[in-house]
Amino acid sequence: MDIRWLQDFLAVAETGNFTRAASERNASQAAFSRRIQSLESWLGVALIDRSVFPTRLTIEGERFRDQAAVILRSLLDTRTELGKEPVTRRDQVRLALPHALATGRLPGWWSDWSEGRALSCQLVPGNVHDTVTSLVAGEVDMLVCFHHAQQPIHLDPDVYERVELGTEKLRPYAAQHVAETFSFPGTAAAPLPLLGYSHGTYLGRMVDLAIETSAQPFFGTPVFKSDMADVLRELVLTGAGVAWLPDCTARKAGDSLVVLDDDKWAVTLSIVAYRDRNNVSRALNRLWAAIDN
Repeated sequence: MDIRWLQDFLAVAETGNFTRAASERNASQAAFSRRIQSLESWLGVALIDRSVFPTRLTIEGERFRDQAAVILRSLLDTRTELGKEPVTRRDQVRLALPHALATGRLPGWWSDWSEGRALSCQLVPGNVHDTVTSLVAGEVDMLVCFHHAQQPIHLDPDVYERVELGTEKLRPYAAQHVAETFSFPGTAAAPLPLLGYSHGTYLGRMVDLAIETSAQPFFGTPVFKSDMADVLRELVLTGAGVAWLPDCTARKAGDSLVVLDDDKWAVTLSIVAYRDRNNVSRALNRLWAAIDN
């Protein structure tokens, strides 16, 4: 048994796509497929139904999915406990967050969550999709991410417990020194320079939702794209264009950024914490008690 077999299987189970899963695992599709086949051979059952598209698990694959996550988490925990890290595993919580929440919210949260609880944190930042995959694969203990009814996070409530931590608004911002030159929401003749999110990112889909549901049309010309809200904020500060930013990201710039319009162009996102109900980590239980009050 190779630990990578379990990680590969959980990746394809989450994405439903061999090519995307192989890319996320930094493996060629041929090597990735061989490792999945090795796992199936070791177990003696087919885990992936290759006769249909998109890819889906067999009945045996669905049954094995939760067990694979438990096995992987146990192996990773044991490896950490047997290592030479100065902080013991039982005191450490592996926490996954999107970049915007990691920089904009976590420092304040962690001060409250860890006070008097003898906790340490291993932060695993990433985009929303990757952080969800990390939780499902058992690579982290807790996930905190955005949630919206039209772009929900699909995690089985029988397996994953959740707590809502608050809300965050995503709104259009510009640098104060150039804001008056931007006639928001732009015109066909004078579209606004748009600093946007990379294709397929969660916040990018939320910006699309804000634009699609507005009573007015938005006219913009994409001039830069990034996965990270912090990068877009720094570009906005230079006067390079307009970007929809979470308020927690924009606040780090102080008064140098201004909202271009009222809440007609805003999207309100929930912030939700998730944990696997089968995870019996004492450190996680202490952290969960801190946030669930």
